[in-house]
Amino acid sequence: MKKGQTLIVIDPRGEQVADLLSFNARDIDEVISSGRTFDYAERIYLSTGNKLYSNRSNVMLEIVEDTVGRHDFLLTPCSVDTFDHFYPDLPRHRGCFGNLAEALAPWGITPAQIPNAFNCFMNVPVDGETGELKVLPPISRAGDYIALRAEMDLIIGLTACSAPDSNGGTFKPIHYRIEA
Repeated sequence: MKKGQTLIVIDPRGEQVADLLSFNARDIDEVISSGRTFDYAERIYLSTGNKLYSNRSNVMLEIVEDTVGRHDFLLTPCSVDTFDHFYPDLPRHRGCFGNLAEALAPWGITPAQIPNAFNCFMNVPVDGETGELKVLPPISRAGDYIALRAEMDLIIGLTACSAPDSNGGTFKPIHYRIEA
């Protein structure tokens, strides 16, 4: 993506999570950071008007429109290890981590460089007393979307999530488009 373009991530059928990563197109060691973003936003639930920061405290993306208002930036992309831990009775699956690693490899991005993803539409309530996390089905409905404007030239990784709990037990497509 070029600076100023807008990425629109669409949930066409509802209740489907999409994992999103961003890297500075000119220096892939600068990557999206949940920690920096939480520090500067002073919140863990991000929506319209919030900015997603890099590990170098630069704004990478700004959420310019959001019809859902609930996304996760705490949990890491699911992987073979995630499936072994949470779903030992299901077939092993490379998950979002494997999808993203394969898609980003042509840009020289290695699996070791993959950070926590911004999980569009993922519903992870946090108990304010205990800090306990729960993964519940997304609240997104068919046609819901989030629009993110690039604040620098970016390499974006995006995949539909394949973890059963994250998607209410079913898997559906994710659509996207990039606008000038």
